[in-house]
Amino acid sequence: MRAFEQSLKRLDLEYIDLYLTHWPVPDKFIDTYKAIERLYEEGLVRVPGVSNHYEKHLRKLENTANLQPMVNQVERHPSLQQREIVLYCEQRNIAITAWAPLGRGLLFDHETIQTLAKKYDKTPAQIILRWHLERDIIIIPKSVSKKRIKENFELFDFTLDRKDIELIDRLERNHRLGANPKRDDFMNHFK
Repeated sequence: MRAFEQSLKRLDLEYIDLYLTHWPVPDKFIDTYKAIERLYEEGLVRVPGVSNHYEKHLRKLENTANLQPMVNQVERHPSLQQREIVLYCEQRNIAITAWAPLGRGLLFDHETIQTLAKKYDKTPAQIILRWHLERDIIIIPKSVSKKRIKENFELFDFTLDRKDIELIDRLERNHRLGANPKRDDFMNHFK
């Protein structure tokens, strides 16, 4: 609660649109989410959410919280598509936000992405970001380059053909860039 109050003060806001618990830290994530739930009930948070939570974590919240998360932010890109958690959240009306939606550019040179970039006259990043949007995934691409930030917004003047979406779907490799919160020892990744 103190961290929230400090953030609100630093941002000079009356409320925060989206507030997430970042990781399902064992023995803490339920209490952390309950604090976010309280902030929601007080009108200080408009959308309560979680990040890096999987079915086992969400089930625990379903059994203890009064309000399910509205958003779950997970690592997702063409080589780590997280289909199971996406489906689980869709069935519960929990929006998915992809962090690292571009997979740190690892697939920019992949033949499929290059071919589609040429076909649509777009950059590899735009092809990947549009693929997320076609799958109803919220994206938060990270960049410090003004050119790339502008480019990341230029996604709404084209759509991908169904066959092309399926080509990108085939790039799944279960290639994770960050810690794996499905594993009970995922906190060791940060040590």
